Formats: sequence, C-alpha cells, structure tokens
Amino acid sequence: MKSLLRILKYLRPYRFLAVTTLFCAMLTTALELVPPWLLKIVIDDVIQARRLALLPWVIIGLLSAYGLKNLFASLRIRFNNTLEQRVVYDLRDQVFTALQRLSVSYYENRSTGEIMSRVNNDTEHVERIFIDGLEGLLTASLTLVGITIMLFALNWKLAVLSLIPIPVLIVSATVFTKRVHGYYHAIRRSAAELNAYLQDALSGIRETMGFNRHAYERGRFNALSQQYSASNLKAMCLWSVYSPSMIFVGSLGTALILWYGVGEVLRGALTVGELVMFLSYLALFYVPINQIHSVNHMLQHALAASERVFDVLDTPPEVQDRPGTVRPAERFQGAVRFDRVSFHYRPDVPVLSDMTLDLKPGERIALVGPSGAGKSTMLKLLMRFYDVQAGAITIDGHDVRDMPLAFLRSQIGLVQQEPFLFNGTVRDNIIYGDLAADQFRIKEVAQAARAHEFIAELPEGYETWIGERGVKLSVGQKQRVSIARVLLKNPPLVIFDEATSNIDTETEVKIREALNYLTQGRTTFIIAHRLSTLHNVDRIVVVDRGRIVEEGLHEELLNRGGLYAGLYEAQFQL
Repeated sequence: MKSLLRILKYLRPYRFLAVTTLFCAMLTTALELVPPWLLKIVIDDVIQARRLALLPWVIIGLLSAYGLKNLFASLRIRFNNTLEQRVVYDLRDQVFTALQRLSVSYYENRSTGEIMSRVNNDTEHVERIFIDGLEGLLTASLTLVGITIMLFALNWKLAVLSLIPIPVLIVSATVFTKRVHGYYHAIRRSAAELNAYLQDALSGIRETMGFNRHAYERGRFNALSQQYSASNLKAMCLWSVYSPSMIFVGSLGTALILWYGVGEVLRGALTVGELVMFLSYLALFYVPINQIHSVNHMLQHALAASERVFDVLDTPPEVQDRPGTVRPAERFQGAVRFDRVSFHYRPDVPVLSDMTLDLKPGERIALVGPSGAGKSTMLKLLMRFYDVQAGAITIDGHDVRDMPLAFLRSQIGLVQQEPFLFNGTVRDNIIYGDLAADQFRIKEVAQAARAHEFIAELPEGYETWIGERGVKLSVGQKQRVSIARVLLKNPPLVIFDEATSNIDTETEVKIREALNYLTQGRTTFIIAHRLSTLHNVDRIVVVDRGRIVEEGLHEELLNRGGLYAGLYEAQFQL
C-alpha cells in the first residue's frame, strides 16, 4: 500500500489531466446506466402497454447513450494514456538520475543486467498501474457505486439479496492478495536474473564462439528461463482457481434475485420490465467486481516491481557531497598529497595502510608494483570513487572530501587500461570530453593524440559508427581516442592506466607520443605494467601490500636491487 500511495504522488504535477480523466470516467459510467432503464420501458410501455410511438424515441435514446458512452470512453483512454506516459517518464528519469549519483560500489556489487531490469522491465510493470490499474479501478468503482444506487432505488429487498456474495468476495480477495504478492516478488527476481545472464552472455559472445560453448550457454539460459516460467506459472495457477471461483460466487447473487424476483412478479409487486432491468443492472454490478479482482491481480505484479524501483531511488550514495562544500575559486595547480591514507574494501583485508605521498604540480609519476598492491585503489580514492577511511587526500591543500564531487572530477582526466567507448561515432566519443567543442578542436586533439591518421582512413571519418564498446577499433586505436577525449577535457590532473602489453611496437610508439603530449604541464599518475617504458617519468613509486616501499628513477631503482629490480628482471626474462 505504501508503494501505491508513493506512486500516486507522481500525479500531483498533472492534476488537470487526472481530473479530466475522472470526469470522463464518471460520464461513461452514468451513460452505462441508461440502456437497462430503456430496456424496461420497451418491455413495460412499448410491448405490454402497446405504445409503439415510444419505440423510435427509445431507440434514439439507446443509440445516443451508446455513442456518447464510447466517445467519453475514448477521451478517458486518451487522457489517461497521456497522464500515464508523463508519470512513467518522470519515474524513469528519476531512476536513471538516481543511478547516475550512486557510488561505484553499487555497480561493483550488482550485474549490469540486473540494474537494467530495474530501469526497463520493473518501470514498465509500474506503468501498468496507470494503464490498466488506476483506470480500471476508477471505472469499476464508479460503476459499482452507480449501480448500487440504482439497485436500492429500484427494490431494496432485491438489492440486499444481491449483496450476499460480497463478504465472500472480499475475504477471498484478501487471501489471494497476500499469497500472490510473494509470487510476484519471485517473478521479478527471476526476471532480473534472466536479464543479467542475457546481458553477460551477449557481451561475452566472442568467448562463447572461441571456446565453442554454445550448448553450455544454451543450457544456462534455459535453466534461468525455466525458473522464470515456473515463477509465472505459480501465480497463474493461483489466478486460474481464484478468478473462476469469484465469478461463480457472483453468479449466486443472480440466482437468488431470479428466484425471489419471479415470485414478486407473480404477486404483482414487480413488473416484468422492472425485473429485467434489475437483472441487467445486476449483470453490470458483478462485472466491475470481477474487474477489480483482475486489477488486483495485475496490481500485485506492478507493486512488486515498484518496490524494486523505489529500492534504487532510496539507496543513498556511499560517496556524496558533504553539507556546505564549496567549490575552489580557481583551476587546480596539481599539488597532490596522500597523507597517512588507509583504506579497505573488507575490514579484515587492508588495501592501503598509512600511505603518504607528495606530488608537485606538473610532476609525472609511475605507480609500479605487484597485482593487488593498491595502485588502482589509490587513484579511485583520488577521484572519490571511494572515500578514505583514515588520513586524507588533498589537492592544492584542499581535502577532496571538502569540495563538490562534480568539480573534483572535472579537474581529473582518466584514461583506463581498457578504454570504454560508447556505441556511437568517433566524434561522439571524443566530444564527450567537452560537449561544446567544435570540429576544428576535435580534429586538433585527435592529431595530438596521434589518432587523426587512422580516423581519416575510416569509411566515414569522424562520423564512422564504431559499435558497442568501440568493437570496430583495435586496442591501440581505442587508447588514442580515449587520450583525445581527455585532451579535449583539458584537466590539470591525468590518470593513465597503461595497457601496452598486447599492441605492436608502432602503435605503442604513437601512444607514447600522445601520452607525452597529454601529460605536459599536468600532474600525472601512470599505472605502469611494462617497466621498460618508464624513462620519461619524473619519479617511480613502488607499491607493495598497500605501502610505498621504494621511490626513485629507473636506473636508481635497478641499482638498489629491491622489489623494482626484481619485477624488472622477471619481465625481462619473460
């Protein structure tokens, strides 16, 4: 119920549409009550009283009632659909906005497919509340109220008899709702797992082909698909028993009315037309009751989905702006300090321990060390993907936690080991660094990144579509596009996660040239994987088990015979 009330709050900006929809629904309901009354006139006044002159007017009235009812029903549907699309647009926008502000840890603990399921599938099921749920519930409720008034106005004794099945219907609906709600939670979980697997399987299709695991993946997919089908089948089986049972219980009211009403007609207390009219209204009376049962069935599905949607909206980001943060007045100079920084992902496994490191503005350092030493974690803390748990990181004397996240990240350029390119054109990916840049500036940074030459050879140049994750480009080409993107951003600090182990020498030279251009006058962190390339940095920082164990230049560290020398020798031997 809380989820439903929360969804209804999204109607507030569209009160006029909601009221208009309600007004059309009321007129539709009122016009639906006219035909049974006209039928009574035909039987009692036209047929039995032989007043044939009334028949044309009755037919005109009947056609008018049907025509106007369908006109207002059409308007109701149109207004309701407009209302629904605007509300769902707002909801989807809020979900996506919430996902944008959530911290990296949220995504590292959930699959992309599961998150996509919440944005697309779950939001779509919430949409059903407005398309079929609220509209159906509103129409059914108004019809029920209108017909109840008419039944009691016609014959209160018959009306009381018609209400006898109602307590059974209410109790049954309550039991059904409690039981089916749990089934729909299971359905949404199964759908999310299926989507998560599908996204993963499609992303890894090349590995599936390479290892010839098509049959294995098909088995995994079918197992999850079967689980999803079984979850749906449980809810459908319950509905298959509940819905016909409720219709049968409702029909008992009709039987009671027919039994008692015939006796009233024979005694002269009721005309044949009045009995037919009452039975006609009674038939309409149980239609909205059954409609409410159907809406309830659908609402349980939608409410289970809405709880998953609101879970996203209610999740606070682990890293967010502190109250009262103030943006520094000027662009960073680039003096960075790690002051006794400690951090862990799990309390029992420290990643960084009491680390202290100072960088001067414009200094280029290489971070070197074994896998898992803490190099990448240092840079995640610098960009506030996570917050330090002890100590502080400062830039130009400002604690990174005391400045707005948007400003901090605007001052840092990131070139990842495996650059992520969006499914768009080359131009789309470069301009991501500065959306206001013109074509001349885009070409300028591409030339500086040594990317213009290969871009010009593409079928449509900068407008060439490069596919999902830049699949149509080589690793080296993606690196250079990524460097061009950071050049366009023009940040005072640069983070470069080197990835040159699987590219040819010529491409590596071009990336080195692009990197040298990118890092001129910028404070630079380079996570180095190939130690033979570290000749142009100002300092090499060796990290091991979350601590800095060595610092110096390439030749100095080799002569010391420490960890760096051991890593270099191991690579050289390989």
